[in-house]
Amino acid sequence: MGPLPASPCRLHVPWKELLLTASLLTFWNPPTSAQLTIESMPSNAAEGKEVLLLAHNLPQNIAGFNWYKGQSVDGNRRIIGYVIATQLTTPGPAYSGRETIYPNASLLIQNVTLNDTGFYTLQVIKADLVNEEAAGQFRVYPELPKPSITSNNSNPVEDEDAVALICAPEIQNTTYLWWVNNQSFPVSPRLQLSSDNRTLTLLSVTRNDAGPYECEIQNPVSANRSDAVTLDVRYGPDVPTISPSKSNYRPGENLNLSCHAASNPPAQYSWLINGTFQQSTQVLFIPNITVGHSGSYMCHAHNSATGHNRTTVRIITVSVPDSSPGLSAGTTVSILIGVLASVVLL
Repeated sequence: MGPLPASPCRLHVPWKELLLTASLLTFWNPPTSAQLTIESMPSNAAEGKEVLLLAHNLPQNIAGFNWYKGQSVDGNRRIIGYVIATQLTTPGPAYSGRETIYPNASLLIQNVTLNDTGFYTLQVIKADLVNEEAAGQFRVYPELPKPSITSNNSNPVEDEDAVALICAPEIQNTTYLWWVNNQSFPVSPRLQLSSDNRTLTLLSVTRNDAGPYECEIQNPVSANRSDAVTLDVRYGPDVPTISPSKSNYRPGENLNLSCHAASNPPAQYSWLINGTFQQSTQVLFIPNITVGHSGSYMCHAHNSATGHNRTTVRIITVSVPDSSPGLSAGTTVSILIGVLASVVLL
């Protein structure tokens, strides 16, 4: 898996510098022809933090200003006002007690909530009664909790079941990401994501789909990742193997056969000799075998979780070694003496 992405940056607003600027602007408004604008610091805020709506390019000869919630001047949605001459603030119907207005027309909102998301309009009242307006906006996001993964089937059967993994909780304006085997979401025809990425579906699972799986949730101000989840994929048994591979034995040897089949959960084993059940063990041991033990040895593997069965057969031959054809030692000696006698007579 790739490393986690860096946490979103938190903008640190230098409030002391801004307040100093505010004080200077109270006594000096530089001539400007630039358009009045509003800058949100930050534009994406975490729930419970604070946001400063900073006014730029204020006109000259300001008598006062008002802030409104929304994109228009509406008396019912007025938050707070400020009168330059008296330096008095006048709260409005939309004032919550968390707003502070500064002499430079900037508005500080503390302990922001999700409901604070939206537009804010500054109305600048000039001495000539020709007002100017500008709007700015910001969005408030929640600090994301640690997500969790739930599964509709934690014990799927290989090549038979599908599995849906769901990342919770469901949070609006949140990005959902998945990590599989410590890597970002792989491209596979057997892996499908829902339209909101919250649900990961595995079609026809295999033993290689055990995981681990993690989900991550992100928004512009925070990120968090779930604990890893694994699947207990039930599979097998595969075709069993019998060891050792030896098939030919001599009378008096011990026959020790072991059977193994890949299986989850582990398989249950039984042995049949020439079609007759012998015992339910993984290892078959027969000491001091005879020729009568020759025959067909079948290992039967069963998985109670999948309901599958597999068998394999080993033909065992027990035989006496053949005597090598030829003359006995006594006969060979007699022939040799006869040959030597003939040589002497000649």
